[in-house]
Amino acid sequence: MTTPTQQTTNDEWTVDAVDVRAYLDRIAHPPVQAPTVEALRTLHAAHSTAIPFENIDVLLHQHPGVDLKLIADKLITRKRGGYCYEHGLLFAAVATQLGYQVRRRLSRIDPDKPSFRTHMTLVITAEGRDFLVDIGFGAGMFTPMPLVDGLVTEQAGWPHRLVWDDPDWVLQKLEDGNWRSLHGFDEQVQHPVDYAVAHHFVSTHPRSPFAQQLVVMRLEPGVSHRLVGGELITERADGPTGTRPVTPAEAIELLPEFGVELTSAEAQALLSRIS
Repeated sequence: MTTPTQQTTNDEWTVDAVDVRAYLDRIAHPPVQAPTVEALRTLHAAHSTAIPFENIDVLLHQHPGVDLKLIADKLITRKRGGYCYEHGLLFAAVATQLGYQVRRRLSRIDPDKPSFRTHMTLVITAEGRDFLVDIGFGAGMFTPMPLVDGLVTEQAGWPHRLVWDDPDWVLQKLEDGNWRSLHGFDEQVQHPVDYAVAHHFVSTHPRSPFAQQLVVMRLEPGVSHRLVGGELITERADGPTGTRPVTPAEAIELLPEFGVELTSAEAQALLSRIS
């Protein structure tokens, strides 16, 4: 039974703005019968495979904002990608409707430096256990991670772990034999306005990489593809990373391989922006 507090929270997030059946069709996932750990795992993997990470609307100064209806139209109906707020808010709405307990969080990128607290991530409870569901961290996370200090989890072939550094959980990735801190989050309660403010900063501030260069990413088991600025980067879990320069025209031609389909007008506008 939904408690009054839960109902108020769900109303605040307007989760009913997302059609769960249409979302499941978008990620090619069968109906979910119960909010189990296994269903959460397969949903995370299917979402990561089907919906790319991309900042094109930000770069074109045409991003409509992070209202859930707009996100659903973009990522589900128009079959585009998005960045962390779009991925996170969409997945949170679906998970809530499927019966999961969802906690939306803001995380600090590069906590060892530290940088801005601008990354959206989720903590989702399934079968009494808490998991990090980092659905919008570029081409990084592929499956949920239990909130267990020091437990190593393979993410599409790359070892990751969560470390408790009171009051934060810090996500780390093993790189060249060393653990690199990616971001850290605490249990501060967030509201829709918090993501609206973070989105405004990330989409407009001159120090934001998303406002300055093309960033498109896609993850699949064993391989990460990233189109960043004028470089195409292919990283394999069992081999070296390959990097090669790409021209603006070639970058546009590569977008369908990342699952990004633009209108001719959008493609032309993007070409002008990155040339």
